[in-house]
Amino acid sequence: MEVPPLVVDRGAPEPLAVQVASGLRAAAARGVLAAGARLPSTRELARLLGTSRTVTAAAYDQLLAEGWVAARRGVGTFVVGLPAAPRGGERVVRGAGGPGRPRGAGGEEVLGGAAGEDLLDLRAGAPCTEALDRTAWRRAWRAAGGRPPDHLPDPRGDGAFRAAVAEHLLRHRGLPAGPDDVTATTGTSAAVAEVAALLPRGARVAVEDPGYRRSTGALRAAGLVPVPVPVDDDGLVVDAVPPGVAAVVCTPAHQFPTGGRLPVARRAQLVARARAEGLLVLEDDYDGELRYDVAPLPLLASLGPDVVVHLGTTSKTVSPTLGAGWLVAPEELRHRLLAARTEVGARPPRAGQRVLAELAASGDLARHLRRLRRELVARRALVLAAVEAAGHRAQGGAAGAHVVVPLPSREEEEDVVARARSASVALGGLAESCLASDRAGVVVGWAAPRRSDLERGLERLVAALRPT
Repeated sequence: MEVPPLVVDRGAPEPLAVQVASGLRAAAARGVLAAGARLPSTRELARLLGTSRTVTAAAYDQLLAEGWVAARRGVGTFVVGLPAAPRGGERVVRGAGGPGRPRGAGGEEVLGGAAGEDLLDLRAGAPCTEALDRTAWRRAWRAAGGRPPDHLPDPRGDGAFRAAVAEHLLRHRGLPAGPDDVTATTGTSAAVAEVAALLPRGARVAVEDPGYRRSTGALRAAGLVPVPVPVDDDGLVVDAVPPGVAAVVCTPAHQFPTGGRLPVARRAQLVARARAEGLLVLEDDYDGELRYDVAPLPLLASLGPDVVVHLGTTSKTVSPTLGAGWLVAPEELRHRLLAARTEVGARPPRAGQRVLAELAASGDLARHLRRLRRELVARRALVLAAVEAAGHRAQGGAAGAHVVVPLPSREEEEDVVARARSASVALGGLAESCLASDRAGVVVGWAAPRRSDLERGLERLVAALRPT
């Protein structure tokens, strides 16, 4: 058994699992870990590093998916060396990677399982690309490619894209915004990072706990101090937001990862506090279009356009291939953001923006969203039935494409994740999304796999959730 020198930094923006995987990958690439070397078990490595087993299991899953290591059932995990193409008979069932993936609402692909078996990704944050009409997808790319190339940069983004987003926000989210109010981004996490760079270094920013770790990482990278605020079944506990923070980052439409929907009274309370205390609210609407059996609640940006930055993305509803998101912010902040982009020459790529604009103009985007909701609501029913069959209850199933299955302890969480992984199913643990909270559970997503693969994965999930 070989253990190379590994360092994990809890203050770094990268999740611990990503740090561990990067360290092992680098050691294998440099030859510090020779091909054939046996790695310690996930439990032993977690003990040596002082982390949870969920962290080391996720790191091994990533390396298994990439081909750096191979698992031999009942024997251990061994270094392969340089990644090779999958052998005949192996198939990787992938999601597009995304709040809290530690997937996100996002995120990274973290897959794993025994060598030679299908690898089923039931983590949260990936889109359901199976629901995407590939003919419409190709048609939109061809139409976007037919437009002439730009000759001057525009830090605001493509005009047709901004007009399409404005129409989309009005029709699907009830937010009255014109094209000039919309600024293109590459996604919600990147938008958080851009806004964070405009805040004073050292400022304290309230974040949901559990919450979206990529947002926390973006804040830290900008020199800000994330302050964990608890969430309950309804989302952010506004009364628990401490005084003196410069901003609040939250997911009111579908709290990531617990799934709560912030009630109207709390939304109004948060906006009132923002106005009274001079703080900024970042509303991460990462999958707000995905709701079932419930009417939409007013966006924070509708209640407080002067203090709220609304963030949206296509990564969860269409595909991260587009790399397209948007931001609707108070005018003064929007001008500061555009000035910062102009100063350094930064601007989101416009190819994906043009594709989304074409999807919207043809009506294919609206048809896709209707088809997507039908598919996801059917998958949700399968997941809820599986969780119930295992003797558990699911939390947060009224919207989005994931639920949380609460568990009594972190030890049980690690055991369930490990049992699922041994059955070639990748799950996310609630610990991945926590800063100060000690809540335990697993996060189950249903968007990434094909429907047939999801059904097989849920059979394994039931076995992993049942007490041994």
